[in-house]
Amino acid sequence: MRINCNSTGLTQTPHEIVSGKTPIIELSLYDNKIKEIPEEVYCHPELEVLNYGGNEIEEISESIKNLTHLKMLDLGHNKLRKLPAEIGMLSGLDSFLYLSHNQLEELPIQIADLMYLKYLNATDNNLKSLPENIGNMASLIELRMYNNSLEELPESITNIPGLREIHVYGNRLRRLPENIGMLNELRILDVSNNELQTVPKSIGHLKKLRVLNFRNNKINELPDEIGDMRNLIELDLRGNDLQTLPSSLMNLMNLEKLDLRWNRNLKETPILQTLKLKGCIVYY
Repeated sequence: MRINCNSTGLTQTPHEIVSGKTPIIELSLYDNKIKEIPEEVYCHPELEVLNYGGNEIEEISESIKNLTHLKMLDLGHNKLRKLPAEIGMLSGLDSFLYLSHNQLEELPIQIADLMYLKYLNATDNNLKSLPENIGNMASLIELRMYNNSLEELPESITNIPGLREIHVYGNRLRRLPENIGMLNELRILDVSNNELQTVPKSIGHLKKLRVLNFRNNKINELPDEIGDMRNLIELDLRGNDLQTLPSSLMNLMNLEKLDLRWNRNLKETPILQTLKLKGCIVYY
């Protein structure tokens, strides 16, 4: 059975829906005013989709560990301050975990036990760090952690072989992992609006990267290796402290857009004219 009670003004989960023995495959109560998830919900291990996003939930019971067939869990836009360690026991969770717009200050280290999860979103919280063992999430494809208070990314993140997108803008990052170049499948890296001062040389190993956003950081120099990213299409360097550009930028044969605005001390260079002649749109 699939149940949809979205946007119906509910203040609690209807008892008659979850108290019976009829198997429930999908339960969606998005956009209501529900303050808690009743224990009866956790008595349905057959659940594959559970959506309580957009409510007023403050706590998740450790009984969530019973939902071993769950594939998608949406708890975004609530009032959660913490998650139970048992969330790492959701062995079937392979599609989507949405925790955005809560009041989370940390994620339990057990979240890294979700080895089959492909999409993790915990944007717009109060996170100051990520679990050091996040690299154990071997199936992760997309990671969204923007608008938090992260000061660094764990080095282990570079162990995730299939990671394609990292969105961590609007944090307090001062550095990137030195071995970020190990993320061979990465296509999008958005670290805009942080506090980065340097860029690791290994970034040149990101051969499949297509979009790189360093807007509004404190970067004063780019490594020559940045020119090795031959599939790069868009490079945003607005609002940094750049004074010069590496000549290797001319090697970016597929670059379509380069934005250099608001680098006050950046001097005009023939590199830009060369890129323009290759069809790149340059904002300077």
